[in-house]
Amino acid sequence: MTRRPRICVVGSGWRFTSGISYFTCRLSGALADRADVTAILMRRLLPRRFYPGRERVGRPLAALAYDPRVEVFDGVDWYWGLGIVRAARLIRCTRPDVLLLQWWTGTVLHSYLLLVLVARSVGTRIVVEFHEIEDTGEARLPLVGPVVSRLLRALLTRADGFLVHSEFDASAVRHTYDLTGRPIRVVPHGPYDHHRAAHRPGAEPGVCRLLYFGTIRPYKGVEFLVEAFGTLTAAEAERYRLTVVGETWEGWTRPLELIESSPHRDRITLVNRYVSDDEITGYFAEADAVVLPYLRSSASGPLHIAMSNGLPVIVTSVGGLTEAAADYGGAILVPPADAAALADALREVPDRIGAQYQDRHSWEANVEALLDFAAAESHPAGSQARGPHAPGSGGVGR
Repeated sequence: MTRRPRICVVGSGWRFTSGISYFTCRLSGALADRADVTAILMRRLLPRRFYPGRERVGRPLAALAYDPRVEVFDGVDWYWGLGIVRAARLIRCTRPDVLLLQWWTGTVLHSYLLLVLVARSVGTRIVVEFHEIEDTGEARLPLVGPVVSRLLRALLTRADGFLVHSEFDASAVRHTYDLTGRPIRVVPHGPYDHHRAAHRPGAEPGVCRLLYFGTIRPYKGVEFLVEAFGTLTAAEAERYRLTVVGETWEGWTRPLELIESSPHRDRITLVNRYVSDDEITGYFAEADAVVLPYLRSSASGPLHIAMSNGLPVIVTSVGGLTEAAADYGGAILVPPADAAALADALREVPDRIGAQYQDRHSWEANVEALLDFAAAESHPAGSQARGPHAPGSGGVGR
């Protein structure tokens, strides 16, 4: 009888809940159908006082639970202690074929480097899955950006392969780091259908309910949405209600100031906090369309929630979002930082309401890529060996 592959997924836990927490959980569950899966979670990402969402750290916001077939260790703290010892022991005991590292923040780098050394000592292949090349907030901090970049290079030299969510990201990663001789596979982001719910009709017939959902940060472009909404005439604005749901990070209050001074302030609802899973599902169920005016982005959890709900979505054509929405019939693509184009899209979106658009995304590509890595012959990280995933051999992002 053929042994099932063993895969260890390392990512964000629920104490510092973020989009990567949900991704780690959903991917682990998808893998459990075809592999023996362990999940090592980063529990305390950094000292709480330094975290932008420090007020809600530890609060039970997520309703999503790990598949019972996944062995979960929660987890490893920024300052280590016994957690890192137990995580290392788990890797030595389970001897996974693949250690999959979710990459999104430099706060996990020292822990990841140690786990990689332990995993390689038992013959485990190392795969890094990129969600960001570098966090924009970390990049702006004095000394932090260069230190993170240097340590990340040390981590990547020890990896056997890489996963990204778009060809755009594959190109960006290749341009930024020397990954010669090792595969970069493009695996589209899986669906976030755990937030799917029946659509709830609004109390105001003929009014289009717009939703922005996500953290409020400089790169999210929320200020351009508020500006665009403000350019509508009074008669046009009566046809809409805009709800902005998100926690402010990096002290970025410009969107909030624009909301307060908007000529259509009475048509805007602001929920300035990190909301629970039940609330998230409710906001998307009550939305007629979603607007995501990012200035840059590799991937977007809110975009995948919107598509899982079959909603029309206005999204900027930046980064990997263009590819993520390419085959989604409900997408209206607009250029970034362009309030006039956003306003035109707002005028167009009511005509899209009522149709149920199909989300074609699945977790299958991610699962298949990891099973292929698990089955591949082992080569030293950074070698020029052309195994089944080396560049040019099929399935590799170019």
